[in-house]
Amino acid sequence: MFRSTGARLAALYTAGFALAVVILGVITLFSTRSGLRAQFDGRIQAESSAMVLEYGSEGLQGVVEAVHERDRTPGSLDYGVQGPAGEPLAGRLASLRAPLGWSVLDEPAPPGGRESVRVLTVALPGGRRLLVGDDEERIEALDGALLRGFGAAFLGVVVLGVAGGYGLSRNLNRRLGAISGTAEAIIDGDLTRRVPVRGSDDDLDRLAQSINRMLDRIAALMDSLRQVSNDVAHDLRTPLTRLRQKLEGAAAAPGGREQAIEGALADLDAILETFAALLRIAQIEGGARRAGFRSCDLAEIARTVVDAFAPSAEEAGQTLELAQADAVAVDGDPELLTQMLVNVVENALRHAGPGARIVVTVTRTAEAAVMSVTDNGPGVAEAERAKVFDRFYRLEASRSTPGSGLGLALVAAVVRLHGADVRLLDAQPGVEARVTFPAQHWRSTT
Repeated sequence: MFRSTGARLAALYTAGFALAVVILGVITLFSTRSGLRAQFDGRIQAESSAMVLEYGSEGLQGVVEAVHERDRTPGSLDYGVQGPAGEPLAGRLASLRAPLGWSVLDEPAPPGGRESVRVLTVALPGGRRLLVGDDEERIEALDGALLRGFGAAFLGVVVLGVAGGYGLSRNLNRRLGAISGTAEAIIDGDLTRRVPVRGSDDDLDRLAQSINRMLDRIAALMDSLRQVSNDVAHDLRTPLTRLRQKLEGAAAAPGGREQAIEGALADLDAILETFAALLRIAQIEGGARRAGFRSCDLAEIARTVVDAFAPSAEEAGQTLELAQADAVAVDGDPELLTQMLVNVVENALRHAGPGARIVVTVTRTAEAAVMSVTDNGPGVAEAERAKVFDRFYRLEASRSTPGSGLGLALVAAVVRLHGADVRLLDAQPGVEARVTFPAQHWRSTT
């Protein structure tokens, strides 16, 4: 516990608060003592001035009587009147020898002790002297009270700091231990473990939620990797088997070697295309193409793709048209965005069926820009719409038609690279592939 960050922080803050108490105590002590000293000196000086005025109006006898009267009053100051030769005439301070002005003298105090007295000595006419003083014990008593108070506060800060640091360290160590335990379990292979969240929405809770989201993403990637491995093995087994059979046939029948070699080359091209598509998806998901981002117009991309595929769609008895093309410039890779739209359009032409109508639109609002491809074909079941963007996923379970199932996976990778969102929606009839670019990723063109 004492090696933990929580304990060290608690000790640091405790030391800081304790030092602050010490500094505050010293400042308070000196400022209070200075203020009290000024108050005492002002009282002595005022009383001395009053006695001097009394001497001027009543003479020596009046001052002596005034001193006797004040000596009988509880809580009054100490006084002394001395003759020209220093002989005591009246008051408790009359026997003390003090220079003119301020001084601190020791006055006898019962029983047999002495006490410090701060005295102001002024000259009276005729060589006489007047002494007015006050006991400094009051200031010392106040000093003692302040020191005891700040000593108790210092002790309280240390005790509370130690107790709070112990509690904080235990709580922090317990929560960090849960994170560490989860990490150790995941290292041991248990990818289902997650960091517990207390629901307090504090920093550690938010950290736990972020770690859990990261673990969910890692688990999803691991599942995807396993699925990709299975799909690669499944999809490549068939063309590799066909290739082997053709090569075996070519070896057994020398007259058919040319045809067998052509078929083998076609199968090898399909395999290479699959690996090239996988490599391209990996590059896109790794962000390697982000360096080529620049301003590109979605409407221009849509027009280019529609113009390129409209003739082939017409030959197949289908219609491909650009219904709306709002000018929207996004920061992105124009080659990848064009490939994305090409894949979506090819997918629609392949699956919409004869006589289908495919419509491409580019629209914008204050919140987002939308590029969509809508057809009136048979559509896609709702349960399949999210899966079609997975690698090697194909609606045709038999996989008898050409294709690798990577076209829409490439679309999803390009969309994620550009900070956009893609989904399939029911067009009633048919399906709409909608790609949405949030407003922060585009700007209107003129």
